Amino acid sequence: MKPFISTAAIILGLASFSTAVQAEQVCMSADEMKAALIDWYGEQPVPGASDKTDEVWASPHTGTWTMFRTFSDGNACVLAQGDDWLMAPTDNELVAQLID
Repeated sequence: MKPFISTAAIILGLASFSTAVQAEQVCMSADEMKAALIDWYGEQPVPGASDKTDEVWASPHTGTWTMFRTFSDGNACVLAQGDDWLMAPTDNELVAQLID
C-alpha cells in the first residue's frame, strides 16, 4: 500500500522548514509560471503534492522548491519558496536500497 500524503500535510511540512522564504507577491499567467520554474530553476511538479489550485514544484538537482496557487482567471501567484527540498525516493529506489 502506498502512503498517501495530503496537500495539507505537505503545506504544513513546508511551513516548518527553517530555510523557507516567504515570497514577495509574484504573479503571472499559470503557463508563464510553469515555464519559468522549468527554465530558470529546473523544477517540476511534485507528484501527490498538488490539488486543483495549489501546486508544489521542486528540483531534485538544485533543491529549490516553489508553491503557487492558480486562480480561475488563469493567473498564478507564488505562496512560498525555498531551498533544501528532498525528493522522496521512488519505489524502484526503495527496492534497490533494500537489496544493498
